[in-house]
Amino acid sequence: MEPKERATAVTITNESDDELVMQADIYEWKQKLDGQDELTLTEDMFLSPPIIKMAPRSRQVVRLALLHTMESKRQLTYRMIVREIPEAKSTQKDLHLQVALAFSMPVFITPQGAKANLSCKVERIAADTVKAVCQNTGIAYVHPIDLLLTNDAGDKIASQETGGYILPDVTRSFDLKRLRGNILAGSGTLKVSLDDGTTESYVVEIPQ
Repeated sequence: MEPKERATAVTITNESDDELVMQADIYEWKQKLDGQDELTLTEDMFLSPPIIKMAPRSRQVVRLALLHTMESKRQLTYRMIVREIPEAKSTQKDLHLQVALAFSMPVFITPQGAKANLSCKVERIAADTVKAVCQNTGIAYVHPIDLLLTNDAGDKIASQETGGYILPDVTRSFDLKRLRGNILAGSGTLKVSLDDGTTESYVVEIPQ
C-alpha cells in the first residue's frame, strides 16, 4: 500500500470441498537486530471482516484500512495472520487428527522514495560452509530469495536458494554450504537475487 491509499483489499480463495471458518488479525511486524521476527497485535489498521466464513470453492474479500494518517518517512510493516477455527467444523466420528489451516501475509505501507540499502559480506563457519551476512541500512524492506557465491573465475562455490525478509536496520545471515569439497580462502563474488527481479553483486573476501 501507499499512504495515500488508506485502504486495500485481499481476496482469499477456499479451494477445498469443505466449509472454512477463519479468524484474521493484524500484527505490527518488527525484527530484532539479528532478524528474529517480533509480532504485536495492533489497532493501526482496521480489518473487515475479522471472522471469515467461506463456503466450499468460494472467495471472500477482506478489507484493510489505515486508522490514522501516516507521517513516517519509513516503510511501515505489518503481517495479516489468518487462522482456521477448527472448532467450527462439524465433528466426524472417523476423524482422528484435525489440522488447522493458517497463513501469514506481509503488509507494507511504503512512502514515496522509501528504499532499502543492502550490503553483504562473507564469514567462515566451517571448512565447507560460510555465511553471507547481509545488513539493510535503508528505510524499506529487502527480500533476498537466492544467494550465489562464485570465485574470481566465475565458478560456483556454494549457493542458497531460500532467503528471507530483512527489515530496516536489521542484519541477517544465510548459510552457504559447498556440496563437494572445502571452500578455499580468497576473493569471490556474492550475487544476491531479490524478490523484485533485480540482482546485487558484492566483491567479498572469503576468510581462512
